Amino acid sequence: MSHDHPSLAKKGLIPWLTSWVFTTNHKDIGTLYMVFSLLMLFVGGSLALAIRAKLFQPGMNFINPDFYNQLVTTHGLIMIFGVIMPAFVGLANWMIPMMVGAPDMALPRLNNWSFWLLPFAFTLLISTYFVSGSGPNFGWTMYAPLSSQFGPPSTDFVIVAIHMMGISSVLGAINIIATILNLRAPGMTLMKMPLFVWSWLITAFLLIGAMPILAGVVTMVLFDRHFGTTFFNAAGGGDPVMFQHLFWFFGHPEVYIMILPAFGIVSEIIPTFSRKKLFGHHSMVIAMASIAFLSYIVWGHHMFTSGMALGTQLYFMYVTMLIAIPTGVKVFNWVTTMFRGALTFETPMLFALSFVVLFTIGGFSGLMLAIVPADYQYQDTYFVVAHFHYVLVTGAMFAILAAVYYWIPKWTGHYYNETLGQAHFWLSVVAVNVTFFPMHFLGLAGMPRRVADYALQYTTFNMVATIGAFAFGFAQLIFLYNVIATMRKKGKKADARVWEGSHGLEWTLSSPPPYHSFTEPPQLA
Repeated sequence: MSHDHPSLAKKGLIPWLTSWVFTTNHKDIGTLYMVFSLLMLFVGGSLALAIRAKLFQPGMNFINPDFYNQLVTTHGLIMIFGVIMPAFVGLANWMIPMMVGAPDMALPRLNNWSFWLLPFAFTLLISTYFVSGSGPNFGWTMYAPLSSQFGPPSTDFVIVAIHMMGISSVLGAINIIATILNLRAPGMTLMKMPLFVWSWLITAFLLIGAMPILAGVVTMVLFDRHFGTTFFNAAGGGDPVMFQHLFWFFGHPEVYIMILPAFGIVSEIIPTFSRKKLFGHHSMVIAMASIAFLSYIVWGHHMFTSGMALGTQLYFMYVTMLIAIPTGVKVFNWVTTMFRGALTFETPMLFALSFVVLFTIGGFSGLMLAIVPADYQYQDTYFVVAHFHYVLVTGAMFAILAAVYYWIPKWTGHYYNETLGQAHFWLSVVAVNVTFFPMHFLGLAGMPRRVADYALQYTTFNMVATIGAFAFGFAQLIFLYNVIATMRKKGKKADARVWEGSHGLEWTLSSPPPYHSFTEPPQLA
């Protein structure tokens, strides 16, 4: 927490609130992002638990199918744009200036505005539950014509909310690029930058490339709905499959936007708790850049069943498989870093190790989905649900949890409660596998996704998955308590180095940061 904010008791409510609302301090804004992400985690997680409660047994009709579809739509949008992305941006705000030796982000006021767009965007999104008629009931992918011709009135709210989220992301990305390229300490060349900074430099370029595509396609939906255009209406000469091409041209880089910062985090944590330098720093940077490039040319693997020519299918199949190579390089480098290291297993390391193992499971099921004839069988089944939850829950979310445990002593000056951290980890890792692993079998047996009921033979695995989901949800309350207790200085005071690593931690700079002031002209020596 920044020391610019005296406590509420000392300062009074209004000055205390305004100091947070108008802050341009990168640490405060990072904290705001993280707190917002935590709040949205419990909102989006509650929707997930409602979905799982409905699927506990077939024929449970306390949620009607239309409302079930609304839960699926808003759960997806909140978790992607309200939990994972703001958490990563919050971590970037906190750590990047400290890692590169900058006094703050390059554009502090823009930084403040980037954050404050988000609460309004998500208020708008959640308000769709209270709009007359149905809420958005077409899935987070918003496929036309479900959204364009048949979408309920609340669809317009969702489109405006997505625009606001997109503006926030693009402005944040511009700020991160400007900070990394312009405010590095003297002597810190690009290849000397920590991998977390590299992961965000690459992610920021992905964001600037991908988010305007999403803005464009939802604007086309808006025009189809209200201004008489027929972009996605075949009766007027449009093509609903074009929506899928545009959406997934955004959607696939978006998946990597949500995992590249996780690669950066794990690349910071594993060397620290292995007491070794990271194996293959340069190859890790090249692997991340390769993944980012390839992410733009594989969007069609989401569309194998949409009537694609055989040659096009083959191209997308082979290029998708190619992504496994740089990803495999990263896994190999993490494992090699740990080989013969003096490992200890504090909570951040446990989450990082589970990330490596469980994200790899998600990667393998992704390779299975890349095979065209196999994808015909897996398409729109629970196998796909299992795949992307392994990537995004045990991948992105576990990396975020690892990062919070790793850096919170630096942020607060106090250690978290290690016993509670370990309890949180073991409950989470068991519950998350109990939840999502059975979904592979449900998908292989043919259970379709996004359907509010199911045949009797799928009951047992659904009951197991629901029990796991509730256990996972309640395990996060331990995390919430631990974070609040640490912020209130309940834990042991942190040392200067925090985690004793032999590789020189990222906040230890070889030279002081360059002089920089946002209010005065530069002082010449």
